[in-house]
Formats: sequence, C-alpha cells, structure tokens
Amino acid sequence: MSLKENIDMVKEELNSEEKFFEKAVLTERFMKKYKKLLIGSVVAVVVLVGVNVAVDISNQNRIEGANKLFMELQSGKQDEAVKAELKSLSPNLYNAWLYSTSLKNKDKKGLKEVAKSSTFIVNDMAEYEAIELDPKSETLDAYAKKSDAIYKDIATIESAVLLLKANKIDEAHIKLSSIGVDSKMYDVATSLMHYGLK
Repeated sequence: MSLKENIDMVKEELNSEEKFFEKAVLTERFMKKYKKLLIGSVVAVVVLVGVNVAVDISNQNRIEGANKLFMELQSGKQDEAVKAELKSLSPNLYNAWLYSTSLKNKDKKGLKEVAKSSTFIVNDMAEYEAIELDPKSETLDAYAKKSDAIYKDIATIESAVLLLKANKIDEAHIKLSSIGVDSKMYDVATSLMHYGLK
C-alpha cells in the first residue's frame, strides 16, 4: 500500500469516528432535552397496559361469577340474594333466566318484567309470550303494530283467528291480507283466507 492510500484510509476512519461521535453527542443532547417526556411516555404505556390487564381480569371474574350464579338458579335454587346478585352482575343473563323460568311456569308477571328490560330479543319474546297467556285481539294488534316485533305476522294471524271465532270475518280478512308475500306466514294467511274466511 502506498503512503497516499494509507493517509486516505486514516482520513476515512477519522471521518467515520467523527460522524459517530457527532451522532452520539446529538443523541445525548436529545435524551437530556426530552428525558422527562420519554420517561413519562414509558410510565404511561406501563400504566395503560396494567389498567388494561386489570380490566380484563375484572371482566373475566364478573363473567365467571355470573355464570356460577346462573347455574345455581338453573339447578332450582330460588334464593332472592342469588337473583339480586345475578341481576347486578349481568342483567342480560338475569333476563334470559327470568324469561325461561317465567315461560316454563307460565308466570305473566315475570314475563312482563322481562318485557320491560333493555335486552331487545328477550324483551320482545317475553312481551309476546305474556300476550299469549291471555290472548286478546287488541293486545295482539298492538304488538303486531310495533315495527321491530319478532312475531309480528304470527300475532296478526292469531288476532285474525280470534276475530274469525267471534264471527268478524271481514275484519279477519283485512288483517290476513296485510301479511306480505315475502313473509314466512303468507301461506298460512292465504290458507286461512281461503278455507276459513269465505
């Protein structure tokens, strides 16, 4: 190697080291300037992860507790304290239990309580089942007029059958004709109009 190449190589190494030290100094200045912000960010991330884990554990414990209480009630134990605890831990699960129990025991009061709940599907089914325990054309019509009623067409058919039994054939025919072609109950309505209402 020639002397010139050696000098160029030394210059290159010195430039590399100079750039390395320059970056180290810049990094050190950055760290000193934003030290509190960086530490605060790390602490905030650790706290967020800790809170997230704690919330997950709390939710899991709540779910497991509600399931145990539900199983206790399903086994036939009718303890008011267990019912109240289940209602506070998981209102939706409590409403499902109350619905199934009230339906099994034909308990209109329990069905009406579930019908007032905020759990949509269960409250709608409970409202319909409460009406079914004492079906009247007016209550069936009121239920069928709800836009989000699950058993809308069935209630309309039942109301028409009650009208048919009361010999109000024209009113029953009007009710049955309100059931749309796209409904699964259309064939039943058509059959009733054909065989029962002529």
